[in-house]
Amino acid sequence: MKKQKYALNLLLILSLTGFALWFALKDNFHQVLKCISQMNLLSLVIVLLWGVLFTAVWGFVYYVLGRKYTDHYTPGKGILVAFIGSFFSGITPSSTGGQFVQAYIMKKQGIKVSDGASLLWADFIIYQTTMMIYVSILFLLRFAYYSAQSAWFNIILLGYIINAVVVVALYTIALFPSIYIKLSRILVKVLSKLHILKNPEKTLDSWTLQVTSFTREIKVLAKDKKSIFLCVCINVVRLSLYYSLPFVIALALHIPLNMNELIDVMALSSFVTMANSFIPIPGASGGTEVVFSLLFSGMMKNLTGAVLVLWRFSTYHIVLIIGGILFVLVKNHYERKESKIHLEGM
Repeated sequence: MKKQKYALNLLLILSLTGFALWFALKDNFHQVLKCISQMNLLSLVIVLLWGVLFTAVWGFVYYVLGRKYTDHYTPGKGILVAFIGSFFSGITPSSTGGQFVQAYIMKKQGIKVSDGASLLWADFIIYQTTMMIYVSILFLLRFAYYSAQSAWFNIILLGYIINAVVVVALYTIALFPSIYIKLSRILVKVLSKLHILKNPEKTLDSWTLQVTSFTREIKVLAKDKKSIFLCVCINVVRLSLYYSLPFVIALALHIPLNMNELIDVMALSSFVTMANSFIPIPGASGGTEVVFSLLFSGMMKNLTGAVLVLWRFSTYHIVLIIGGILFVLVKNHYERKESKIHLEGM
C-alpha cells in the first residue's frame, strides 16, 4: 500500500509540475529552450548541482548533532540522511514522510530511535527559528515595496504568519508543556465524541509522549550552545544558497541584474517559500512553479520560465532523484549486512 501511495504521489507531482511548466512556458517556450541550450556548459553544471550543494550543507547539521550520540558519526552519514529526508519529504504531502525514514536510517547508522527522534526535533527547532529570523529580515527589507505592487503578497504575508505561529508554538510547548497536554485531552475528547478518533487513549498517550520528548530535547539543546551556534551558521549558509540561486541562474542566462538586486531576488525566493505553506501537495508541486512565475516575472521578464525550469530542477528534481537512488542503495546495503550477520550467527 505504501509503494502504491508513493507511486500515486509521484504521478501527482509529475502531472502538476507538467501543468505548472505549461503555464509558465506557454507564451515563449521556444525562446526559453533556446536560451537554456546556449548556456555555458560550466554554468549549467554549477546551476544544476547547486541544489545538491545546499542539501549536502544541510547534512552537516546532522553531523554536528549526530556526534552527541555516537563518536563515529561522519559528515558523509549526515549528508546521506539529508538527501534521503529530502526525497521522502518531497514525495509525501506537507513533507510529512521525511523524518520517519531519517530516524530509520540513523538507527542503521548506530543512533537509537529515541536519540534519532531527539536529533530530528533539534534540527527542526533550529531550522525553523533560523529560517524565520532570516526571512523576517528579508521581509523588513523588501516586503513593503513588493506588496504595494501586487495583492498576491497578502497570501505570502499569511504564509509568513503561519510559519511564525509554528515557531511560537514550538517554544510555548517547551515552556508550558502541561497546558498543551491538558489541551490535548480536551481535543481528544471532542474528536472521540465526533467519532473521528477510533482509539482516543492511544492517541493521547502518543501526543503526551511527543510533547514530553520535545520539551526534554529543548532543555538538553539549550545547554549545548556550541552545537546550536554551529547549526545556526550551517542553516544560514544553506538558506543563503537556496535563496540566491535564481540570481545565479539569471547571471548564467545573461539577464541584466545588478549586484544590488541580489537582496530583491533572495527576498522573492523567501516569499515563494512562505507561499508554499498553503500547498499540502507533495513537493508543493504546481503551486511553487506558479507562485515563482508570478513573483519573478517583473524582474526576469520573458526569461522567467527559463529561470524557473533550472531553479526547480536544481532545487527539487535532482535532489529527489539522488535521494531516491541513495535510499535504495543504503537500504539494500543494510539488508545484506543484516542477512550476513544472521547467517554467521546460525
